Amino acid sequence: MDDQYWNERWVKRETGWDIGYPSPALVDFVHSIGDKDTRILIPGCGNAYEAEYLHAAGFTSVFIVDFAEEALMQFSKRVPDFPPSHLICSDFFKVEEKPFDFILEQTFFCALDPVLRTKYVDKMSSLLHSGGVLAGLLFNDPMNSDHPPFGGNSEEYRKLFTPNFKVRKLESCINSIQPRAGREVWFELVKA
Repeated sequence: MDDQYWNERWVKRETGWDIGYPSPALVDFVHSIGDKDTRILIPGCGNAYEAEYLHAAGFTSVFIVDFAEEALMQFSKRVPDFPPSHLICSDFFKVEEKPFDFILEQTFFCALDPVLRTKYVDKMSSLLHSGGVLAGLLFNDPMNSDHPPFGGNSEEYRKLFTPNFKVRKLESCINSIQPRAGREVWFELVKA
């Protein structure tokens, strides 16, 4: 599942994970962020509806990263005034940016092969300021074992994240979209 794989999915419009609007849970969370200059990263952004929402709300330091050039090109066409320098076409694990205050997670974790999960946690930690927050949604469902989306459960996530983060919240999501209702957890993790 390299950049070519994901780019082809975008070109062929095989994007079943795309809900067509910002995730309600993430929208509710970003309302708690007071400083519009805070640095926010959205990895595996896809259509980046959350970035579009934040940009329209006046947030000035939102960065998005995706493997698929096609995804970023589609976003640029839809949101032409989004700063081009905030679009990062790269393997997430090779991103080298100044630390962020927040990283928002939505369907990126579940797209990665589970063997990369510890590497994901370490990279997220390295991209955040001390006290920075990683927040978002994870599946609380076993899902697939041979292709994305890959699932998991709260107990597994707690063990995975606690070496690098303090768990502020890890609970059933109360405002999932209907097809995912009862199958997601909302989490907020603070970099230790």
